[in-house]
Amino acid sequence: MKIAIPYENGQVFQHFGHSAQFKLYTAEEGRITGAEVVSTDGQGHGALVGFLVRNGVNVLLCGGIGGGAQMALAQAGIRLCGGITGEADSAAAAYLAGTLVFDPNARCTHHDHEESHSCGSHACHADKGGCTGNCH
Repeated sequence: MKIAIPYENGQVFQHFGHSAQFKLYTAEEGRITGAEVVSTDGQGHGALVGFLVRNGVNVLLCGGIGGGAQMALAQAGIRLCGGITGEADSAAAAYLAGTLVFDPNARCTHHDHEESHSCGSHACHADKGGCTGNCH
């Protein structure tokens, strides 16, 4: 199994479509057997699902994510667990342990880049740098 998490400074990066890098975890028999941080090389939004497919990802753990990306993930057969914040390593371990708390309805609805928007269960402000993971 391969788990991907949008990644920045050890944390779950909160805006899937603007992810500059992902931390990819390889897991076997319920435990992490390997991990690496991989750059998206500037790919954004729609191209990121293809990036995940090319890297053999089965599960995406993330913060906010748009409806189009959610549909593309479903079509690619990648399981989505959204609305996640905090340390990426902890989130991956919790997923494997079956204790990860996530929001199945997490959505990032700011694709018009208005003054503020909703990313899952928290509000973010475009004028303050968007989703930084410190929105709570």
